[in-house]
Amino acid sequence: MISLSTLLTVAFASFLLAIVPGPTVTIIIANSLRAGPRAGLLNIGGTILGDLLLVFVLAFGLQTIITFMVDAFFWIKLIGAAYLIWIGYKLLTSDGDIGDASKVKPPKVGYFWQGFLVVLTNPKALFFFGAFIPQFVDPAGDTFTQTIILGLTFTVVASASDAIYAVLAGKAGQWLTRPKVRMAEIGSGICLIGGGIWLALAKRS
Repeated sequence: MISLSTLLTVAFASFLLAIVPGPTVTIIIANSLRAGPRAGLLNIGGTILGDLLLVFVLAFGLQTIITFMVDAFFWIKLIGAAYLIWIGYKLLTSDGDIGDASKVKPPKVGYFWQGFLVVLTNPKALFFFGAFIPQFVDPAGDTFTQTIILGLTFTVVASASDAIYAVLAGKAGQWLTRPKVRMAEIGSGICLIGGGIWLALAKRS
């Protein structure tokens, strides 16, 4: 079964990836600023559905992925580490304009389905489910159950983080000033670069 330390590690990594101002966060903030927190929360509903779909796809096909990763783990780990470091670098060199609602157009398919489509094309989500989660699954145990638990952990943590963004943007948009966004970006960037270095040096248990 999954150890507490593994669950906490995945939860912390989920939090770091969730707060990174990427496509999902940008859309949630922009829609919440434009149409209120309900729009952002509908986006989140769609992202939850997308996350759950990815979780079950991964769970049903995990044994094949695990078999592949036995030989390819080293390279997958380095690619994942490089990706985290790259995201961290992009955050450190960002300009803090995530709260600019004019950069995101109102959805034509509804806020819920916009969130669903965005999460399925979000590189962070695809990386997390396809490369990160399998590293914490014990091949000798029940891979399906482990994957569901780890995937749901990411979904809960990411949804809670996104909900905070939606409420802050919809109810207190003035709080999302550029200096405060820059502080969040710098902090997240440093954590992600550190996480990338840790992942590169980590050994498979």
